[in-house]
Amino acid sequence: MTSRNPRDSRLRLVGPRTLATAPQAVAERRTRRSAPRPPEGTPAPAVLARMARAELAGAARIARWADSAPGRDSGLRPGCSGTLTESAAERAAADLELTPRQARADWDAARLAGLVEVHGGDARPGWRLRAWDRDDSAVLRGWVALFDAWSLVRPAPAEEEAAAVSEVIEAMPQVLSLLQLSAGPVPVAQLLDLLEQRVTELRDERCEIPFGPQPAPPPAPGPLSPLLDWALRGLARVGALTLDDGHATLTPLGSWAVWVKLEQIIVAAQSPAGNIEHAAEEMLRGCARLRPNAARAEYRAWLAARPVGSAVTELLDAARGDDALLRGLAFEALRVVGPPAEADVRAAASEPPLRPYALMWLAEQEGADPEDVHTALTREESTWLWVDTAAAVADHGESELLVRHLESAIQPTVPSLLQEVRAVGHPRTVQVLVALAAAHPDPALAKAVRRAAFQVHTGGA
Repeated sequence: MTSRNPRDSRLRLVGPRTLATAPQAVAERRTRRSAPRPPEGTPAPAVLARMARAELAGAARIARWADSAPGRDSGLRPGCSGTLTESAAERAAADLELTPRQARADWDAARLAGLVEVHGGDARPGWRLRAWDRDDSAVLRGWVALFDAWSLVRPAPAEEEAAAVSEVIEAMPQVLSLLQLSAGPVPVAQLLDLLEQRVTELRDERCEIPFGPQPAPPPAPGPLSPLLDWALRGLARVGALTLDDGHATLTPLGSWAVWVKLEQIIVAAQSPAGNIEHAAEEMLRGCARLRPNAARAEYRAWLAARPVGSAVTELLDAARGDDALLRGLAFEALRVVGPPAEADVRAAASEPPLRPYALMWLAEQEGADPEDVHTALTREESTWLWVDTAAAVADHGESELLVRHLESAIQPTVPSLLQEVRAVGHPRTVQVLVALAAAHPDPALAKAVRRAAFQVHTGGA
């Protein structure tokens, strides 16, 4: 009875995407899920991005000016709230031929759209400004960020109660939904009726039956028409709607943004197993056994329920843990996030455990074919990723998967693979080699792998 000599054994080279990442090693092959289509008549993304660039032209202009203005370090420090100081507003107005009030408004829009980021006392260009001319997705996300912040663009009337202002802000999604469904002008009086109904519902939902003696009831809330006017004018200022002759009409940008928000709510409502409520690590564990499409739907639902920045931070923290499977799943979820995660992922590329995943993620964002992203890695990084993926398979997969994973190595022979695996210094090397030796049906190959595990464990040559 004979067996292969491990010194001469060749590894059958397979596609690098076959088992290149942990999620793909424990889940079925990914299939594309078609994205929901916007309502008929919605302009193409490129057209919407052109509209968004027009709406934010002033914001982009002042952001570029702040980035390139001489003496910016001393003269362009924003105030503690991030707004322009008096001197900076006057300087911007003079250079850009604006009034100080216009300069402040453009600056505030740039901050809200992510074109400018304020860190402590310093204002820096946001990542969207760098991508402004080449990335339509970045432009649209920037405009949606401004759309979400419409209530900050135009201050609420000072005479209105803060509670009433909050109620109107909470009720405005229903008003916008009516405008979106109507697909045309809607009388402001009709919108006021809907707003009053929704605010009444919100107040009834919060109503509690008091026990014992109570103080005199607060005065009845005032009319909502001034607050509706404030809300509509704030939305008009960001380019979401137009007001004309007592009617409000969503712009194409506004209609598209409302549709996007409704889709996010629907996706979040479809979250299986309640993973949307969990922290990133628990959510990823809940997705580990889902089919790829179902997992992506879960990622979308989880992301729709929280701010992008904090979601990206949570995912990267989960990726830094000891579980290699969660590391791979976290970067799958970051693929759903897309460009807004770029700065954080680029920073994570300096951390050895995350570097291979981050480099492949960045290559995909830069347009590389998913089948070719492995070329962004050095041989050492590819070997580290091979061990990390093997650790995920050993912890969560089956023996057959671990044996199949051996075939995905870039090294042509088992001895060269073992040599490079030992040199790469992955903390799970010994456990991976022991598991592989136990799983492999070839006694000679298993013996060579066990010997390598012993040498790594003892530090021998």
